[in-house]
Amino acid sequence: NEPPPREDCPICMLPLPIDAYEQCFKSCCGKTICLGCIHAMAIEDIKKGKKFVRYDDAGMCAFCRTLRPISDEEEVRRLKKIMKNGNADAFYELAGYYAQGIKGMPQDWVKANELLLKAGELGCAEAYSKLGYSYANGMGVEANKKKAKHYWELAAMKGDLIARHNLGCVEGDAGNLQRAYKHILLAARAGHTESLDKVKEGFMDGDVMKDEYESTLRAYHER
Repeated sequence: NEPPPREDCPICMLPLPIDAYEQCFKSCCGKTICLGCIHAMAIEDIKKGKKFVRYDDAGMCAFCRTLRPISDEEEVRRLKKIMKNGNADAFYELAGYYAQGIKGMPQDWVKANELLLKAGELGCAEAYSKLGYSYANGMGVEANKKKAKHYWELAAMKGDLIARHNLGCVEGDAGNLQRAYKHILLAARAGHTESLDKVKEGFMDGDVMKDEYESTLRAYHER
């Protein structure tokens, strides 16, 4: 199926960017904000005579205007507070801290996977996608390709384009080219660049029809 529409930034009300590096989760209010809105707040502050700061060093949240946490400990406390309210993105964020061993957390993939599973159950597509990665690569769990595919399927149904692309690769490796390109085409049309490259390769090899390639290219550029 076509992926569901992306969530909107709570400030500009435009769909959040596909690239995770172009958005930022805020532990104060539990909102994910596009960097465009955060940058706009910084520009506004400059006009008022305030010193320019990077988005991740900004003194105040662009949505709720809460001051940024002064320590890693405070950041984690804020996350745990909104986790009690069932905020899926907060579980996902803390899972990332354990996976990387940052923000004062020990590197612990077992704990990270537990948090990813909870985040996925609460509705976070990216969490299921990362959990699929854990099973595909044996990170904190025994490597299991079937479970990796299962979690990528759950993530893809919720709109995660990386998971959709991964499913295409899995089906391609299994020799199911028709099913593989169905996944790849959906991801490319939704704006996934790596999938579009795969579609181009498929067109050159004769596995993707000309009209499919053209329609996918148009849809990609409309995103």
